[in-house]
Amino acid sequence: MTEPHVVILGGGPAGVGAAYRLRKQKLARVTLIEQKESFGGNAGSFEHAGMFLDYGSHRLHHSTEPEILADIRSMLGDDLQDRPRNGRIRLRGRWVRFPLSGPDLLLRLDKAFAIGAARDMILRAIPRTPKQPAAFRGAPPETFAEVLREKLGPTICDHFYYPYARKLWGHEPSELSGIQAQRRVSANSFGKLLKKIVKPTGGGKFYYPRRGFGQISEAYGRTAGELGAELCMGYKVERLIAPKAPGQPFTVEASKNGERRAFVADHVLSTLPVSLVARMYEPGAPSEVLEAAKRIDYRAMVLVYLELDVDQFTTTDAHYLPEQNVRMTRLSEPKNYFGLSEPKGRTVLCAEIPCTVEDDIWSMDDDALGRLVADDIRKLELPLLRPPVRAFARRLRQAYPIYLNGYEEPFGKLDAWANSLPGFTSYGRQGLFAHDNTHHALFMANCAVECLKSGRFDDAEWQKYREIFKTHVVED
Repeated sequence: MTEPHVVILGGGPAGVGAAYRLRKQKLARVTLIEQKESFGGNAGSFEHAGMFLDYGSHRLHHSTEPEILADIRSMLGDDLQDRPRNGRIRLRGRWVRFPLSGPDLLLRLDKAFAIGAARDMILRAIPRTPKQPAAFRGAPPETFAEVLREKLGPTICDHFYYPYARKLWGHEPSELSGIQAQRRVSANSFGKLLKKIVKPTGGGKFYYPRRGFGQISEAYGRTAGELGAELCMGYKVERLIAPKAPGQPFTVEASKNGERRAFVADHVLSTLPVSLVARMYEPGAPSEVLEAAKRIDYRAMVLVYLELDVDQFTTTDAHYLPEQNVRMTRLSEPKNYFGLSEPKGRTVLCAEIPCTVEDDIWSMDDDALGRLVADDIRKLELPLLRPPVRAFARRLRQAYPIYLNGYEEPFGKLDAWANSLPGFTSYGRQGLFAHDNTHHALFMANCAVECLKSGRFDDAEWQKYREIFKTHVVED
């Protein structure tokens, strides 16, 4: 029996995860098409000044499926280490340890904030009556603002989650869907928040590779190639051509340096943004689908890297910054993630600044971005003793899906259309317009492969997996 040919679009975790598993189980002939010359996508890494830098702050969480973790361990060996978390949150002008700890909260937390949060927790526990504050009564919550205010009360929302949301997604919390709160805020109730304080997720630890987080995707991609997958790096997908008749193959057209190739596939697994798929599809997506594609959006991100001439900036791996007086949402130090001491006399900081592709941040030059970040760092009273040696930036056009109120209607049209395409499956963060961690993306890849085991894609089984994906909550 001839192996079916599966073409995978995108070399991020979801793409390389599927390529690896399809070849490991010898289920298909595999071609993976990736626009960059490296694997990982937004979860990738690059080398600079003897250090491996990530595209933002990434960790492999302890909630990773055992089977997936076993695969990663087999590929990375001792290069994957179990590391203690050492983060901080800037809250009302004070630094609070993250993961949260009871003693640190007692010593560091602003007293007015602590009293307000305690009052909100007590009010939340009292049976509701018409005398309750407005925050705790009324119709079932629907927006991001309503969901979190209902669960956590006004103090934590007004001083942490709402300011962070404005910076991260560029919209007022009342403009964001309640689903965004359910998918992006793991401690979305007092019970969960207390559990995090008493027993942090993963015991306050995480897994991290020696050569940057992108080493995970690179290992998957390299191993898939060793198992026989064709890896077409540097190719940009330009057209997706529908089968001419039922049972006929799908055609993917891609180009590299002027060379154009057509890939004929029995099945296409796509991790591309589903809105982009609609625009590339031939003979053309319906007009209502194309219109729906215009009504969902992603938050962009500029990553600003500052190279410093010191061994270490701080002992903290990541600083979380909800306060409005700085543009950054997070500042991380990559050397600290693995606990590296080399190279001596050099470290790099990575500042994450959410934005849109039309605003001043996106178009700002590297030197100006470096000055902006250095100024933000000084506002945080952190020890930037000398000007950075250099500053440079990387830009992510599609960092996070934005769930505006009512987004379900346009996304539903896009998703239903993509699901109807014969021989085509959209999955992963971009393909399902989903908030996820890397272990979620790898889980999606494994599920897609499970649906291909019979030689044809099992749509009914895939829909069951889709229900599981809806339960995924991002871990910070």
